[in-house]
Amino acid sequence: MAVSQPNIAPGSPTKPDWGAELRAVVTLAVPVVLSEIGWMLQGVVDTIMVGRLGPAAIGAVALGNAVCYTPSLFGIGLLLGLDTMVSQANGRQDHDECHRWLAQGIYLALIAAPVIMLLLVGASIGFTHVGISAEVAAPAGHYLRLLLWGTLPLLLYSGTRRYLQGVGEVRVITATYVIANLINWFGNWVLIYGKLGFPALGVRGSALSTVASRIFMAAALLLFAWRYERQRGHPLFKHWAGPQMARLKELVRLGLPAAGQIVMEVGAWGMATFGVGYLTPVALATHQIVLNYASMTYMVPLGISSAAAVSVGHAVGAGDAARARRAGWLSIALGGGFMVLAAIVLLAIPVPLIDLYTRDPRVLAVGPTLLAIVAAFQIFDGIQIVSTGSLRGLGETRIPMVANFVGYWVLGLPLGFFICFGLKRGIYGMWIGLTLALVVISVMLLARWNRDSARMADAVIPAPVPADL
Repeated sequence: MAVSQPNIAPGSPTKPDWGAELRAVVTLAVPVVLSEIGWMLQGVVDTIMVGRLGPAAIGAVALGNAVCYTPSLFGIGLLLGLDTMVSQANGRQDHDECHRWLAQGIYLALIAAPVIMLLLVGASIGFTHVGISAEVAAPAGHYLRLLLWGTLPLLLYSGTRRYLQGVGEVRVITATYVIANLINWFGNWVLIYGKLGFPALGVRGSALSTVASRIFMAAALLLFAWRYERQRGHPLFKHWAGPQMARLKELVRLGLPAAGQIVMEVGAWGMATFGVGYLTPVALATHQIVLNYASMTYMVPLGISSAAAVSVGHAVGAGDAARARRAGWLSIALGGGFMVLAAIVLLAIPVPLIDLYTRDPRVLAVGPTLLAIVAAFQIFDGIQIVSTGSLRGLGETRIPMVANFVGYWVLGLPLGFFICFGLKRGIYGMWIGLTLALVVISVMLLARWNRDSARMADAVIPAPVPADL
């Protein structure tokens, strides 16, 4: 069975209804934005709850989460191809095809999880051999070796989440994250400090709590998907597909570049933070504060990006090139518009924003200028991530990876390090390099989206033939 790219043939495009289509994108985006924030909060809750155990415990949890973060994101990225395949199948109203893609996503999660877990085991053992103090390395290793058992539930949750987004069911994702964070908080309280008759496990208790919350997330979404499809009259497990190599290869073909793009982006910011670490403690503290604000504003276009992938995919599956193009442009405008508002806030009240973290006059002297640089790249950051989602709706994941490689690793980071250390401009130079990277990436992806979406209406290629069970 050969799985080809879904393409749009000229037909009878829908009459533009910009208001309705904008509402549809917002309806998809808001729950996803809240879910992205919920994902961030799990690590934050762990760090806060172990705070009473002392600096070593905080460092152990922070280190364990940081090491776990990138491999987990890579695994999640491998499943991003479900956005494309499920949303396009749903646009064709082919429910059985949606089910088949979910099945292959679960098989891919089952394959990827053990590999990621082995990497994390190696990392946990290595903590004591890379110069990290024994006071932090030992508990960090214990924390990570327990946390890694949440890898498979996290990937199963991610695959099921992509499926539900693809069929337009997103509110349950937000509700699941809210409950999961409550479970994590309660589990931390019980297991870290030994409440309700349980032993006090310290950082190990925090890891177990996070694993329990991830098991809940996976089980809750799988249960909801089963109930949702049963109510629609398309039982999810009635004709459950076995592993299909061609479909698995297609998911990897789409997901591997998406995973690479995520790792390149996260790695670039991590490398910048590493570089800033060679500057003064004040520079590093200011960098972290400003990066937190940049990360928070990024969550909104990140959610819109997922909504764009689904909206564009639905239109592609329905054979409506004009609606697919409108959905992408509306999403890009929505993401860029929000980031303009975010930039205005960052420019208007920089000192109060920094003051929320610290009143150190040295940080307050540097922070406002850095926030002004962040404000300058906000719109480019919004455009690049939403363009990535729009392209994913078309089935294009390779170009975002290439754009991130060129923007960050060929241009932005080398320039940032040169200005920072070569020209001795310090932290400002690093952020100037990162800003250039985002400008280049956004221009490349926006141009590619404009080209590919404009060409869709001229393509006359047969739709893919569903696989046999």
